[in-house]
Parts: sequence; structure tokens; C-alpha cells
Amino acid sequence: MNFDLSPEQDALRQNVRSFAEAEIAPRAGELDEKEEFSYDLTARMADIGLFGMIIPEEYGGQGLDYLSYIIAVEELARVDASQAATIAADNSLGINPIYYFGNDEQKRYWLPPLCSGKMLAAFGLTEPDAGSDASASRTTAVKDGNEWVINGSKMFITNAATDITGVIIVQAVTDRRPDGRPELSCFLLPADTKGFEARTLHGKMVWRASNTAQLFFNDCRVPESNMLGQRGEGFKQMMRTLDGGRLSIGAMGLGGAQGAFELGLKYAKEREQFGRPIGEFQVNAFKIADMALQVEAARNMLYRACFYADEGRPYGQAGAMAKLYCSEVMRMCVLHAQQLHGGYGLMKEYAIERFYRDQRLLEVGEGTSEIQRLVIARSLGLNVR
Repeated sequence: MNFDLSPEQDALRQNVRSFAEAEIAPRAGELDEKEEFSYDLTARMADIGLFGMIIPEEYGGQGLDYLSYIIAVEELARVDASQAATIAADNSLGINPIYYFGNDEQKRYWLPPLCSGKMLAAFGLTEPDAGSDASASRTTAVKDGNEWVINGSKMFITNAATDITGVIIVQAVTDRRPDGRPELSCFLLPADTKGFEARTLHGKMVWRASNTAQLFFNDCRVPESNMLGQRGEGFKQMMRTLDGGRLSIGAMGLGGAQGAFELGLKYAKEREQFGRPIGEFQVNAFKIADMALQVEAARNMLYRACFYADEGRPYGQAGAMAKLYCSEVMRMCVLHAQQLHGGYGLMKEYAIERFYRDQRLLEVGEGTSEIQRLVIARSLGLNVR
């Protein structure tokens, strides 16, 4: 069993880390304060190949493995969750579903501009009244000749209201099954479709430099050819998409935990009280040791799930475990690191304050921690409701 990364993966880590430290870190606080999505940082992330990372080169992608993609997200999140969210959401929720479920024509039309980073895609799943319960979706698509007419709304959708957003993957109810459950299907809706509106959400506590939007569909017409995959496969597509998305959220938790740990360790070595660095007091040293321990455990758990994904093996349970654990490890790390900072950890001048806020979304987004425990329990054969 070899735990070493390949030379290519090591080089990727160093490249993304250098970029994040040199170009993102100096601006992260200001962008967070302004709630400003950065087009130039997005373009620079495209320049270093962070879009379409696992997509084959024939469609304009980078042709890398899943672990390489996760390492890139981890290194971005080590510095700033907002920029990591832009990459994670676009790859896992925007680009990958088109690659996995689209036909060749859809792939060749949409993937090259998306993999270049010149266009963003968003996945319209969550609704104002349908979060964990996807069956409560009220967005509908009704067949009218050779078109589908979409009506409804979506909520908390990442990358959906930028100037470079090109397409929304919309999950909608297309019928009712004999047992009364909704038949869900997915559609590719160009952002310039008549009747579509995306409104940027402001006043967020978390990921303030990431674009988050509410979407409205008012008699939006798309051709039949814009259906993603087959009619009625929307739920399966959603579950497959979320399996991959959980790995990227796990990477954000791991990277954020690593960043918080490093901030806490650095401060504990520099800050002196009672004539010596506070890190030399056992009560603080044990906090730092616990952070190091759990970050290492989280990394091994997440990388194992990525190994399964790269091998083509089922990874639903491993992904849910990794997402859950990495999210909660980051919570522990930001709490310890902020405690080490004392009063200064409550000030925006110190990055740990932003890390503390940004962590909260990880236990909510792409399946709450409660849903992850439900997924894990069911994978163990328990008929949990």
C-alpha cells in the first residue's frame, strides 16, 4: 500500500498552493468584506487548469484523476473557501453532470467553453421549500410539442448569476409515477433563455465572495434535445452528482481544517503570555496536537474515497463518510484555532474569523451532516427513515 502522491500530483499541489498564497490570500479578506465575485481570479484559476479537471482532453478538459482535482480544491480552501467553492461547484455540479449524462452533441457543445473557464455552469436542485427532501420539488417541466416549458424557482445555487454563467442544469418534475412520487428529469437551460432570471443573494455569512443566487423560471422554453439523459432519470443523476460533490465538499473541509490548523500553530508560536509562547502551555499544545491528528485522519479518509472513485468502484458510503468527517474536523480546527487567537480571533483583521464563518456551510451544503449519517446508516443495511 503506497500512500505517496505521484510526481504529477505533488507538482499540482505545489502549483495551486503557490497560486493561492500569492494571488488569492492577499485579496480574500477584501472580497469577503465586499461580497464580490472575482472575475479576474476566476480567469486566473482557468489559466492554471482548474476547470474541467477530470474531463477528457477531447472535450477540452485536463484529463486528470479525481484525486488530483480534490487536491486542487483542498489547496484553494486552505486559503479561501469562496474561490474553492467556485471551482468545486463548477466542476462537480456544473461540468461533470454534462459529461456523465449528456449525449455527445451536448458534450461537444457545452464542455469546451466550460472547461476553459470562460463560461460557468450551475446545478439547479435546491428550492425554497425543497432542500433535503428533493421529492418536494415544485419546479415543473411540461411537454408542449417538441419543447419543454419550465416553471418554478431554485434557491442557494452557486455560480448561477455571474456575467459568465452560460447554462443551468435544472431538475424539474415532468410527471407523477404510479405510486404518487414525482418523476424528476434534468434539462440544460441556457442562461439567456427568455423567462429565466437569476438574482444574486446578498447578506450571506459564508462564502461571501462566491456567487449564490435564487433562480426563477417563468414559462422558460427549451427544446426536447436539451433534456439531460433520459426522461425520469433526474433523481439518479442527482444522486450520482451529489456523490461526486461530497468529495469536493470534503476537500473544502480538509483544506479549511489545514488552513485553520496552520493559522493556530503560527499564532501559538508567536503570541507570548506569562513570558513564553502560548503554544508551550500544555492546554494549548494539546489543542494543536488534536488538530494535527484529525487533519491527518481526514486526509486519509478523503483520499481513500477518491481512490475508489478513480478505480471505478462504488464510493457512495466512503464519500458520505469523508464529507461528514472533513466538515466536522474543520469545525473542531476553527474552534481551536480561534480560541488560541483569543480576542483577536473575533476580528476581521485575522483570517481565522473568516474561516470560522465559512465552515458552517460545509455541514449544510450538498447534503447536511444529518443526511450524511442517514446515507451511511442505510449503506449499512438499516432501514432508517
